[in-house]
Amino acid sequence: MLLSIESSIKAYETALNGNDIDTILGLYGNDPIFMPQHAPALVGRNAVRAGYEQVFASIKLDIVFTIHEVETAGDWAWVRTSSAGRTRILAAGVEIEEGNNELFVFRRENGVWKIHRYLFSTNRPRA
Repeated sequence: MLLSIESSIKAYETALNGNDIDTILGLYGNDPIFMPQHAPALVGRNAVRAGYEQVFASIKLDIVFTIHEVETAGDWAWVRTSSAGRTRILAAGVEIEEGNNELFVFRRENGVWKIHRYLFSTNRPRA
């Protein structure tokens, strides 16, 4: 059970670094909500897709996730992670250090752990 969740986090990391929206959406469940920092919550598959399209049009990520805890309760799980690495801001052509704290809420759908809610905030504020 935990391996599946951990594998999903690793797949999310790979897809995020590869600008792979289809894989990212495949990791989300049927009723996703993505809560990016400094933005309204993106509710539903179309809004989540549009959010990632906007992210990938603005930046290129090269980050690694570290899993700090995984807790499960029936068909629900939550995962606390942090991520660190580099971000290239495409419009400016500059790279900066990136770091975030994240909270993933997973729900088991048809026997498969899917991201139900995802929230992140920086731990490296930009000047």
